[in-house]
Amino acid sequence: MSIYDTLNEPQKEAVFHTEGPLLLLAGAGSGKTRVLTHRIAYLIEEMGVNPWNILAITFTNKAAGEMRQRVDDLVGFGSESIWVSTFHSACARILRRYIDRLGYDNRFTIYDTDDQKTLMKEVCRKADLDTKRFKERMLLSVISSAKNEMIIPEEFELNAGGDFAQQQIAKAYREYEAQLRANNALDFDDLLVKTVQLLDTQPDVRESYQERFRYIMVDEYQDTNTVQFKLVSLLAGKYRNLCVVGDDDQSIYKFRGANIRNILDFEKEFPDARVIKLEQNYRSTGNILNAANGVIRNNKGRKDKTLWTDNGEGEKITLRQFDTAYDEAEFIAEDIRESVSEGASYNDSAILYRTNAQSRMFEEKFVAMNIPYKIVGGINFYARKEIKDILAYLKTIDNGKDDLAVRRIINVPKRGIGLTTINRIQESAAERDIGFYEALLAPELIAGVGRSASKLDSFAALIEYFKGQAERESLTDLLNEIIEKTGYIESLDGDTPEEDEARIQNIDELVSKAAAYEEDCADRDEAATLSGFLEEVALVADIDSLDEDQDYVVLMTLHSAKGLEFPRVYLAGMEDGLFPSYMTIIGDDPEELEEERRLCYVGITRAEQKLTLTCARKRMVRGDVQYNRMSRFIREIPMELLDTGSGRAGVSNTGTAEKTSFSSLQKGSQLTAQKGGALTYGVGDRVRHVKFGEGTVLDIKEGGRDKEVTVEFDAAGVRKMFAMFAKLVKAE
Repeated sequence: MSIYDTLNEPQKEAVFHTEGPLLLLAGAGSGKTRVLTHRIAYLIEEMGVNPWNILAITFTNKAAGEMRQRVDDLVGFGSESIWVSTFHSACARILRRYIDRLGYDNRFTIYDTDDQKTLMKEVCRKADLDTKRFKERMLLSVISSAKNEMIIPEEFELNAGGDFAQQQIAKAYREYEAQLRANNALDFDDLLVKTVQLLDTQPDVRESYQERFRYIMVDEYQDTNTVQFKLVSLLAGKYRNLCVVGDDDQSIYKFRGANIRNILDFEKEFPDARVIKLEQNYRSTGNILNAANGVIRNNKGRKDKTLWTDNGEGEKITLRQFDTAYDEAEFIAEDIRESVSEGASYNDSAILYRTNAQSRMFEEKFVAMNIPYKIVGGINFYARKEIKDILAYLKTIDNGKDDLAVRRIINVPKRGIGLTTINRIQESAAERDIGFYEALLAPELIAGVGRSASKLDSFAALIEYFKGQAERESLTDLLNEIIEKTGYIESLDGDTPEEDEARIQNIDELVSKAAAYEEDCADRDEAATLSGFLEEVALVADIDSLDEDQDYVVLMTLHSAKGLEFPRVYLAGMEDGLFPSYMTIIGDDPEELEEERRLCYVGITRAEQKLTLTCARKRMVRGDVQYNRMSRFIREIPMELLDTGSGRAGVSNTGTAEKTSFSSLQKGSQLTAQKGGALTYGVGDRVRHVKFGEGTVLDIKEGGRDKEVTVEFDAAGVRKMFAMFAKLVKAE
C-alpha cells in the first residue's frame, strides 16, 4: 500500500500537482500539513527532485518544528537538506551570508520588541519629539506598517507633504533607521525588508537562491503581508513552482500587516494557477463545523467553501448567558473540574477570549479551586530582566556596535559607573562619530569621566577577555564563565529569596537552552555560533512556549490560538461590544467586522469534541459597568445546533434572553421616570449621543447632583451615564 493511498481525492490532487503555481484552499482541520509533507515526499521519491531544491516556509517555530519532524519521518535520508523554516528564520539565514552587500556587518543583532522601545525612547530624545503626543508604541507601529509596505524613510517623508504630524513621524523613522544601522542591528521587519532589498539589488544572489529553491511551499499564506509576497515572488520568479496553502476564512492578522488580498487575488497574480479546495475536516464534529459555517458565510470577501466531516454530529454547542463575568468564570471553572473528575485531563480544555484583560477572573477562580493553568502571551521567557541582562553580554561580545546592549550591562552588576558617566561616553562617541563601545576602549579620550576611567577600562577589558574566550570555548562554557566572572548571581537583590531563586532557575534554563542549541547544531552537522544562538532566541514567539505534554488548562486570546486544537474549547465573553469589539461595531467598516467574524470562526474551529459559548449581561470594563447584548456572532449560529440549558445560567433562546433583559430594565424604570426633571427626553424615547450614536432610554435615576441615564444604543449596547456629561439629544 502506498503512503498516498491514505489521502482523500483533493489531497492526492494537491500532492501530485507539482509543476507551476498552485493555490491550496485548506479549511480548518483539513490536513494541510499532511498534504505538504506528502507533497515533499512525492517530489523527492517520484519526481527525482533533490531535497536541496525544496523550501517550505511557515509562520511559527512550533509549526516549522512539527513540519520538520513529519518530513524527517516521511522522507528519511536526505531530508536534512530541505529548508523547513519560518519566514524570519529563512531571511536571517540568507542575511547572515550576504548582508555585507547592503553595508552591514554579518554579525548583526536582531532587536526584539523591548529593544525597539528602548531605541525609540532614544530616538524621541534625539529628535526632540513630544512623547505625550507621539508615543513610542504608536511610532513603532507606524514604522512597522511602512516597512511591511516597503516604504523607506525618504518615501514616507515625501508622502507626509505638509502634514505636521506625519512629518514628525517621518523624522522619527529616519532617526530610528539611522540608529539601527549605527548599532548594526535589525528589527523583525528588517529581516524581511533587507532580504527583499538584497534579492532585488544583487542579481547573482537572487539567481543563486532561485536555483537553490526550485520548489517552494508557503503555509498560512493568508497571513502574508506585502513584503512577504514580494519575497516569495522573487524566490519563485524563475521556475514558478510555487504552492501556497491557506484559508482566507482564517485571515486574522490585519493589525500585523497581513494582506488578505494576497490569497484572494492569487489567480490574478498567477493566471495559470491551479486551485484545489480541501473541505473535509478531520478535527471537529459536525455540529461544531456547521456552527462555524453558519457564522462565516455572512462574510462577503471570501472564497466559497464549506467544511464537512465524517466524524458524526457530536454534542450540541453549549450556550450559557450569565448575569456577571464572575458567574461566567465560576461556571467554566466548575465545568472543567467536573470534566476532570469524569476522566478528562486539564490540558484537554482551553479558554479563548478576545482581550488579555479577560484572563484575570479565570486566574482568580483557578487559584481558588486549585486548577493548574498557563496563560499563553504572558511575559516571554526572553523578556525577563535577568535573561535580557545575560543576553546583552552575549550581544556585546558578538556585536560591539550594539550600543543598547553595551549600555544595558555597563553597570550590571553595579560597577560604580553612573548615568552621568554613561551620558559623557555617549556624547564623546557622538562627537567622534564612533560607537559607544569603541569610545570605551579609549576612556582617556572621554572628557569629564575622571576617576571612572579605570572602571570603564576594567569593563572593556572584561568584554575583550570574553571575546577571546568566545573564539575558544563552547557556548555553554562561555555563558557559565560570564555568569561566574561578572558575579551576576551574587548581585541579585530581589524582594524575597524565592524571587532570587526563580531568577537563578531562569538563568539555568538559559544555559540549558544553549546546550540544546549546540546539540541541535551537532545533529545537523553545523557549527554552533554565538550569532546563530542569539538569532534563534530572538525569533522565539509566545506560542512556542506552549508545552502540550504538561497537564494544565490553557488560557489565551483568540489570535494566539490559531493553528492549535483542543478537545474542549470555551469561547468566553461572547458579547457585542467585546466580541465583536465596540470600535468595530461603531466604525462602520465592513472589512473590520468581517475580520472579527473570521476570528470567531477560528475560535469555533479550535474545538474537536465540545464547544461552549459564554457571555455576561454586565461586565466591568476599565472601572465602568457595561451592559452588553449577546454577540451577533452567536445569533448567526443556527438555533438547532445550540444547547441553551435551563435555570439561572441558561437561556431559552437568544431572542428571549434579550427581551427578558430589556423588559426588566424597562419595568424598573417606570417609577423613576416620573422624577425625570427638566430633561428633554424620558424613558422609552429615542436619543442621540455624539460618540455612541442613537439608542433608546431604558432608565432615569436621581444620582445626587445629576441624573443617571441608562440607554441601550443600537450599536454600542447598554451604557450608564450622567445626563450632564452625556449631552443626549432627543432624536427627531
